[in-house]
Amino acid sequence: MNRIDIDILIDKASECIGTTWPLYSFVTSNPLSGYENKPFYQATKEAKDNLGATIFPKVSVYRKALENGNISISELKQLLKEKGYTASPESYLQMMESQISQEIENTSNTLDRYMVKWLGAFMDEGLAEWQMPYKSEGFYQAWRKLAPFDESLGDVRLKNIPNTSEEALKIVLNKSTEQEILDAIMVHMAALPGWIGYIKHRTKSLPTWHKNAPIALKDYLAVRFWICKKIGLNIFERSTVRNTESQITELQYLFLSAWEKSWQNELVKTLKESSIKPNQSQSGTTPDAQMVFCIDTRSELIRRHVENKGHYETFGYAGFFGIAMDYQNSKNGIAQKSCPPIVDSCYTVNEIPKKNKDAQKESLDRKNEVRTFWTYFLKRMKNMLPSTFGFVEGAGFYYGVNLFTRTLFSKTIYRWNHKQRNTYEETCEPSINTSIASEKQELAIPLAEKTAIVKSAFQLMGWKNFAPLVLFVGHGSHSANNPFGSSLDCGACAASPGRHNARMLAKLANENEVRQLLLEQHNIRIPKGTLFIGAEHNTTTDEIVLFDSNIPQQHHKALKTLRSNLEKAQLTATQERLCLYKNSILQAHINASNWGETRPEWGLAKNASFVIAPRKITKEKNLDGRCFLHSYDWKMDPEGTALEAIMQGPMVVTQWINNHYYFATVDNEKFGGGSKTTHNVTGKFGVVQGNGGDLKTGLPWESLFDKTEEPYHLPLRLSVVVHAPKSRVDKILDNNTSLKSLITNKWLHLIIMDPEDQTETLWEPADNKIKTDHSEKNRKHEKSEAIMA
Repeated sequence: MNRIDIDILIDKASECIGTTWPLYSFVTSNPLSGYENKPFYQATKEAKDNLGATIFPKVSVYRKALENGNISISELKQLLKEKGYTASPESYLQMMESQISQEIENTSNTLDRYMVKWLGAFMDEGLAEWQMPYKSEGFYQAWRKLAPFDESLGDVRLKNIPNTSEEALKIVLNKSTEQEILDAIMVHMAALPGWIGYIKHRTKSLPTWHKNAPIALKDYLAVRFWICKKIGLNIFERSTVRNTESQITELQYLFLSAWEKSWQNELVKTLKESSIKPNQSQSGTTPDAQMVFCIDTRSELIRRHVENKGHYETFGYAGFFGIAMDYQNSKNGIAQKSCPPIVDSCYTVNEIPKKNKDAQKESLDRKNEVRTFWTYFLKRMKNMLPSTFGFVEGAGFYYGVNLFTRTLFSKTIYRWNHKQRNTYEETCEPSINTSIASEKQELAIPLAEKTAIVKSAFQLMGWKNFAPLVLFVGHGSHSANNPFGSSLDCGACAASPGRHNARMLAKLANENEVRQLLLEQHNIRIPKGTLFIGAEHNTTTDEIVLFDSNIPQQHHKALKTLRSNLEKAQLTATQERLCLYKNSILQAHINASNWGETRPEWGLAKNASFVIAPRKITKEKNLDGRCFLHSYDWKMDPEGTALEAIMQGPMVVTQWINNHYYFATVDNEKFGGGSKTTHNVTGKFGVVQGNGGDLKTGLPWESLFDKTEEPYHLPLRLSVVVHAPKSRVDKILDNNTSLKSLITNKWLHLIIMDPEDQTETLWEPADNKIKTDHSEKNRKHEKSEAIMA
C-alpha cells in the first residue's frame, strides 16, 4: 500500500462514472464520457460489466422499428452478412428475445443505505433547516466527529476512528495489490454512481456549497471502506452479473447500426433533394426580418412556421450566441453560468436601468425583496419544529384555496405570471464586463472584444446581408412543479434560458462603435436602418416574446406586422406539435401551468442528427424535430476556421445531448431518472425514488417514453451532416485528434455532403471492424442456426 498512489487509482476508477448535474442547472451529457477514448462497442460492453447496465435498445424496440420500416431490411441483412450471420433477421430477433435477463445480486444494501444517509445530510444545499455540524471541515472529518453518536454502528469511539481519510484507507487496504484496490474502488463507486457523479461535479465546478462543505472521492471511499470492514462485509466482493452472451451483444449492435444507417439514407436523400432544388423563395430581395434561433431541435418546427408566415429568413446558431458569460440574476443576485459547460466563462452580464428607468428598477428590487422574504418566511414556518403543527393547521385553509385555484384556473395563473415575467427586461438593459476571478473585480470589456463577439456570430453563420429587423431568439421552457425544469431550457446556456445572451448580443450589435469597427477591420457592413432585437422562444407554448421597449418610430409598422405573424406561427406550430387543430395554444398554456403535468413538453426527444449547412438545404422540409440545425456557408469560410469552431463546440455538445438521451432511454433505471410520480427532491440538487437510494442521474421516464415499452425517443447515435468540401473536413479532423477520436470510436457518425463534386460520404476510419473471436463466434453461429433450422 505504501508504494501505491491511491489518488491515481481513484481518478482512474472514477472515469467509469458520469457526472451528475444538479436540478437547477441540469446538463444533458454523455454518462459514459469517461469511455470516449475507446470504441463505442467496447466501451458499452465494459459499462455493462462495470455498472450492470443495459446498453442497447430492447428487442421489442428493434422489432417495432423493423415493422414500421425505420430499419431497412436490406441494410440489416447486409450488415449481418458482413459479420457472418446468414439466417433471417426474424430468427435473430427470436434469439435475442430468448436471452435471460441479467440478474444483479446486490450484497451492499446495508452499506449503501448508510452512505446515502450521511451524504444526504452533508451535501444538503439549503433544503434542511438544521445543517449538519462540522461541514466546513470536510466530509471525512464531519463524519468522524459525529459517527460515535450513530447508534446503527453500535459502540464506536472517536479514538478508534482513523484521524484522516488517508490513514483510514491505509489501514483498510493494507497488504492489498494495486489491481485489488482498483477493482474494489470501481465496485464501490458503481454501487452509488449518482452520488459519486455529484461529488465529481462539485469538486470540478467548485460552487459555494462545495467551498463551505468540501467533499472528495477519497473521503467518501475512506468512510465507506471503514464502515464496510466495521459491519463485517468483504470490501473486495463484486456484485455478480450472470447470463451475459457476447453474441447477443454483437447482434444488438448490428441491429442498432442498421437502424442508424437507414436513418442516414433517409436524411441524406431529403437533404440532397433540397440542395439541388431551385430556390423558390424571393431570391435577390432583402427579407423583411431575419431571426437567429438556437440549433436546438425544437427550433426546427418554429422556424418552418415562421418562414411560412412572411418574407422572413432564419438562421441556426448555438443558443448562448457566442458569449461565454455568467448571468447575474437581478431577482436573487446569484451569478449563474450561461454558456456551455465545456466553455470557461469570460464575462459577467448583469442588469442596469435603462435611461430614466432608475426609479422603476428600484421599485422592482423592493418588490422582489418583499417577495423573497415572504417566501423564506413561509418556508421557515412550515419546516421549523416549534411552529410546524400550529402553522399547518392555521394556514390549511389558505393552502387549500391555493391548491384549488392552481388546479382549476391554471391557465389564468399562467397568463398573470407571464405578464410579470419580463418586468426586468422592460426596465433594464444588459451590461457586460470582464470577470477577473483572482482579483474579484469586473472591468468593462474593450471595443475590440465586443466587435469580435459580433463578428464571430456573423462569420459562423455565413451571414451576408442584413434585414431592417434582426431578432436573436434565445429559448426557455416554462412549467410548474417540475424539478427537471432546467433540463428543458437551453443546453448551450448550461440549462439556463437563452434570453440573456440574446439581449446582450443584440445590444452589442446595435452599438455604433462596434458597427464602425466591423466595417473598418472586417468589411462587414450593417445598414444604418438595421435594428437588432433580443427575443425568447417559449418552447412549451411556442410563443416568441420580443424585448423591444426602445424601438425607433421607423420600425413600428414592420414590428407590428412581425408580431402578428409570430402569433400566427405560434398557432400553427402548436397545432402541429400537439396534434390539435382547435385550442392548441390553450392546451400549451395548460401544459405550462398545470402543477400535476408530468410532461409539459418533449424537450429534445427524438434528436438524431446535427446538420451543418445553409438554410436552403433544410428549408421547407419537415424534419420532425429530429435535427439540430446550424447555419454554415462553406464559400464564406475558405480557411475552414468557422467550420472547425462549430465542430469543436456545438458538435461536441450535441453529441453529449444525444448520448444522454440514448442511454437514459435504453436503461432509464441506471442512466435516467425513473418516473416523476415517485420522485422526492433531496438537498435541492437532486431527486431520489421514494424515500432514499441513489441520486437519479438522467432524464425522467416521462421525457422519453410515451407508453410502457414504447420509447418516444428513438435511441440512435448522432449522425452529423456537414455541407463542405471533404478535404476541408479531413484537414480539421487531422488537426483535432479528440474530434477524430469521437468519430473513429463511433460515438457519432459523420456524413460529408461535398458541394464541389456533389457526393455524399460517410466518414470512416481505416479499421472500423468489431473485434470478435471469430472462431468462437462461428461455432456459436453453427449451433444457433442449426437450432433455428
